[in-house]
Amino acid sequence: MGNPHLLLFVLLFFLNGQGIFMGEVDAKSKYGVIKFLYDCQVYIVYLGERRHSDPELVTDSHHDILGSVMGSKKLASESMVYSYRHGFSGFAAKITESQARRLAELPGVARVMPNTLHKLQTTRSWDYLGLPSNAPNNLIDKSNMGDGVIIGVLDTGIWPESKVLNDEGLGPIPSHWRGACEFGNESNGTSHCNKKLIGARWYIDGFVAEAGRAINVSEYQEYLSPRDAQGHGTQVSSIAAGSYVSNISYKGLSHGTVRGGAPRARLAMYKACWNVFVLGCASADILKAFDDAIHDGVDVLSVSLASPFPLVPEVDAHNPIAIGSFHAVARGITVVCGAGNDGPFAQRVMNTAPWIIAVAASTIDRGFPTSITLGNKKTILGQSLFTGKESGFTGLVYPVNQGIGAHYSHASSVAGKVVLCFTALALVDRENISSAVRAAGGVGVIIAKNPFDHIDPCSKDFPCIEVDYEDGTQILNYVLSNRSPIVKLNPAETHVGNPYYSKVAYFSSRGPNSIAPAILKPDISAPGVNIFAATSSINPLAVDGFMMSSGTSFATPHISGIVALLKAMHPDWSPAAMKSALVTTAWNTDRYGLPVFAEGSPRKPANPFDLGGGIANPNDAAHPGLVYDMDKADYIKYLCAMGYNNSAISHLTEKPTTCPKRKPSILDINLPSITIPSLKNSSTLTRTVTNVGPVDSVYKVAVEPPFGTVVLVRPSVLVFNSSTKRISFQVTVFSSRPMNTEYYFGSLSWINGALAVRSPISVRADVQNFYA
Repeated sequence: MGNPHLLLFVLLFFLNGQGIFMGEVDAKSKYGVIKFLYDCQVYIVYLGERRHSDPELVTDSHHDILGSVMGSKKLASESMVYSYRHGFSGFAAKITESQARRLAELPGVARVMPNTLHKLQTTRSWDYLGLPSNAPNNLIDKSNMGDGVIIGVLDTGIWPESKVLNDEGLGPIPSHWRGACEFGNESNGTSHCNKKLIGARWYIDGFVAEAGRAINVSEYQEYLSPRDAQGHGTQVSSIAAGSYVSNISYKGLSHGTVRGGAPRARLAMYKACWNVFVLGCASADILKAFDDAIHDGVDVLSVSLASPFPLVPEVDAHNPIAIGSFHAVARGITVVCGAGNDGPFAQRVMNTAPWIIAVAASTIDRGFPTSITLGNKKTILGQSLFTGKESGFTGLVYPVNQGIGAHYSHASSVAGKVVLCFTALALVDRENISSAVRAAGGVGVIIAKNPFDHIDPCSKDFPCIEVDYEDGTQILNYVLSNRSPIVKLNPAETHVGNPYYSKVAYFSSRGPNSIAPAILKPDISAPGVNIFAATSSINPLAVDGFMMSSGTSFATPHISGIVALLKAMHPDWSPAAMKSALVTTAWNTDRYGLPVFAEGSPRKPANPFDLGGGIANPNDAAHPGLVYDMDKADYIKYLCAMGYNNSAISHLTEKPTTCPKRKPSILDINLPSITIPSLKNSSTLTRTVTNVGPVDSVYKVAVEPPFGTVVLVRPSVLVFNSSTKRISFQVTVFSSRPMNTEYYFGSLSWINGALAVRSPISVRADVQNFYA
């Protein structure tokens, strides 16, 4: 019998057209089956006039009221979103529907109102990254579009009839392919595969074993084959290596030609994720998929999933992605994973093993402005994917008198009107909001919320338009100052360029790395917001087999596609060299030279814990000059530095391994970045660079030290020639002044003319020393 721990479910932080799914492990279940959190939502509890002039006393009374139904004032304080304590008395809190009902029955409570429902996890992106298909001498041209490279995708399957899987103009299947096409009875053999989709396998035994019962696939509209019911795997595949499909749009938006990053690369699907009971993958199935992909001869593995939080050691059987990817990387296969959709909070980045490329999600320079014209002739620009007809002027209402559980359904004033809704949530459930308004007879909804770029369509092309709080307040002021406010909603347009500068997406998981703080994660950022890609034809949000989606799931295949192009140009590069080339050449501004910000509350300048080395710069990554290379021995050094025992490491490496008596310093792991999580007076570390540029090259060091530090590099000049291809150097970081316990950021660059090989530096003062 196999290890029963391998049957643990792995939570997928997928993002589809309905929003980000986020889950928690149910401690009561045998193996931690995922329980999705839809129980709580934000309610507004209105109490009327203030009973105290002291705002602190007002807030304290709110805690008392909420605590009476939650069991303690501490829980009440943690649950409270806002305390309204100046113009009137009331509060907004995250509570269950039953708690809301109990609050509504308390004396002194005037009304309890639902705010929003809390649902917790292309045609432009490749041009944005500098890879237009019609430009000579860029990476896509020099690599022959990735021809001969095989990208394996571990995901929910593939829709083989998708237009992006056409094999027109492709030559023979690469000779190193040893895989299979297992559509079986569904397709009478291998007819669903071609010279583009060269392989497809599926794995469900671990999933069935975890479920403890047979799976009725017809009940969940799933397929016992590699066919993709959910659509996610097809999206990932089309972004990484989809063939050209012209004249495609989302109902007229984002019109153009859809293609993957490596249009001539080949695809192999490994379906290990199932949309049955919950959307998840069993560890046993994941490991088998890795095992087969290694055997089949893939060159790149794109894995848009993550283990559940908190993180476990890479040598632990509960971490099948780290284990499977270790074996893949040891055999020269580059593994690219999503950093997770648990942002914007710190220390929630996933897939932190140093042999994995972990990808954050950033925006592109495209928006979908939607005009909102008020009856006073003022026009406000929101964002939406609404493509219906212009509404003409109709009534506008802000239903402040909605009662508990009504969801707008008892507001006769809503019928035939557009509803203005304010939400305290950052990631809103547009579909539930629009459905409630539509059910009440409303003809549209304007959602005022924290500003961020990710948007989803509402079903049936119902107009749901998002604005920030400032614009929402202007609309509210107009509503409150007019007896018969009216509004006209126009369909969205596609706009490219300013003012849509690059940002790290709100949902993108952030560092620092919670399991190994000295290992920078994420590694790199790539477009992952409002990405237009092929999907399953049965996906309810698909339009002609395509849809718009957001998530690190869709940033991941952008990097997988770039790696395929790099592999075609540099077949001898290791996975570590691929990562190094991406990190050290990445953009630290957007393509227009503007700063990159990280979405959140508040929005802030992005740092390496938000976007790693920066936004991927494919053309420069093809010619990085120097790389920080690593092999299996370096990864074993990392495992020893982490303090894992010899037995656990040997189990992972599949051969007897004994760590040195003197534990290696984790700071010396040869990464293309430097992270010092605990600087006392000074720290010294070693790096080694390999010349992959002109044989005779000279590089001089340039340092931007983090605040409060001095950074010395020895030697400060690197001279390469035909006999010297690798050079080691030492970096010493001194504390030059008192520092607090926040991280500070800088960089170390090796300069050769116009070429800069840049490594991000992150430094934090020693916490124990700080409080000593």
